[in-house]
Amino acid sequence: MRSEDNTFGVEKAEDSPGFLLWQVTNLWQREIKKALEKYGLTHSQFVLMASIHWLMLHKQDVTQVLLSGHTKIDPMTTSTVLRTLEQKGLIQRQEHAGDTRAKKVALTEEGKKIIKKAVVTVEQFDTKFFSLPGAGLKELNKYLLMLLGQQ
Repeated sequence: MRSEDNTFGVEKAEDSPGFLLWQVTNLWQREIKKALEKYGLTHSQFVLMASIHWLMLHKQDVTQVLLSGHTKIDPMTTSTVLRTLEQKGLIQRQEHAGDTRAKKVALTEEGKKIIKKAVVTVEQFDTKFFSLPGAGLKELNKYLLMLLGQQ
């Protein structure tokens, strides 16, 4: 029996893509958290470390500003998480030679060892989590990029 209240444009909650995305995101985040526990990393720490590693493979100097833009994590949060990673001995920060306002960021040897293992774990998890029979991971990624491009 349908309610006379027309607050919602859908009959079932499962018909709302935003609600489903929220549920899937929460499930994915819980499972990623479990996968990263053995490395002693939060998801934000993992994303920043993996991005430092990625950017170092593609560029010479990784700055906090570049890292923040690459990850879409706001600059203040980036700085806070990097401070924690620095205290753990997984990254090092220093003044940029060409711009004294900028902080250059790099992984320590221990950070490189951990992130290389963690990336393998996360990529295996993502492949398993997002691979459904008949669903293409490339198509899903393409659609997600289209959604991100709307902003």
